[in-house]
Amino acid sequence: MEYVNLGQTGLKVSRICLGMMSYGTPEWRDWVLDESAARPFVKRAVELGINFFDTADMYSLGVSEEVTGRLLKEFINRDEIVLATKVYFPIGKGPNGGGLSRKHIMEGIDNSLRRLGTDYVDLYQIHRWDYDTPIEETMEALHDVVKAGKALYIGASSMYAWQFAKAQYTADLHGWTRFSAMQNHMNAVYREEEREMLPLCRDQGVGVIPWSPLARGFLAGNRKRDESDPTTRAKSDEFAKGMYYESHDFDVVDAVVAIAEEKGFSPAQIALAWLLHKPGVTAPIIGATKMHHLEQAAAAVDISLSEEEIERIEAPYRPHPILGHQ
Repeated sequence: MEYVNLGQTGLKVSRICLGMMSYGTPEWRDWVLDESAARPFVKRAVELGINFFDTADMYSLGVSEEVTGRLLKEFINRDEIVLATKVYFPIGKGPNGGGLSRKHIMEGIDNSLRRLGTDYVDLYQIHRWDYDTPIEETMEALHDVVKAGKALYIGASSMYAWQFAKAQYTADLHGWTRFSAMQNHMNAVYREEEREMLPLCRDQGVGVIPWSPLARGFLAGNRKRDESDPTTRAKSDEFAKGMYYESHDFDVVDAVVAIAEEKGFSPAQIALAWLLHKPGVTAPIIGATKMHHLEQAAAAVDISLSEEEIERIEAPYRPHPILGHQ
């Protein structure tokens, strides 16, 4: 496993991050694994050298954080991991149960720490942009979370580049903590982040940790133009069907599959390798509900792609509407 700095920070993270949304309770989503089923994945991730684990308070409505905290304690010391969680989506009842108000952030971090069973998280991220709360209120609250020792770094997730720039400017203006990471939606069939967000992050020294690097399994090459979806997640994933099922998306997958066959790897590994070759990308966040998915993802770090192979993957791409900011 390779380790790199998260942006301009001194924090070193594995080049693959294990996303913990897949672990919690199947009562939330039918493809989610419960704690006993998740245990071997966390154990194997540690064995593979993965030290970066990402969850959120809304995953399984808090159960993912509980499972994440308990399982990590079984297999690795707290000071050896980089633990990330997120706040924004409603997790409580009432009008203040979500968003990025000072009230929700302060209550959110304490509840996340309690569920995770730790005194601090390494990375605390806003899950989306809150149009109902002034960014000054949000950034000051996050700064206070850092100064209280409850989070070491802060990050953001899917939003427009102008919003991210505004947040960083606001922090600079007041001497508050800046965002060190951007968790955005990016993969070989959705590349709109390359237009503005990636250049902004490179310029500002912000680490990029893309979510859905395999387009919710679409880039694994097991979904066909003229067949129903074979996986449990795909059958119930209307979100993916509204994002990745255009003809040119399948053309990208065809290129990924062809290169995978030529090089003797899985399509998922080639799709991850493509993303890892992108300047500015720190660590894709992968989900794994089958052990070979996890092991192949870790091995993708060592795959080299030529310029010609990268061009073949990128040639069929067509612009998409902005997806994933909601």
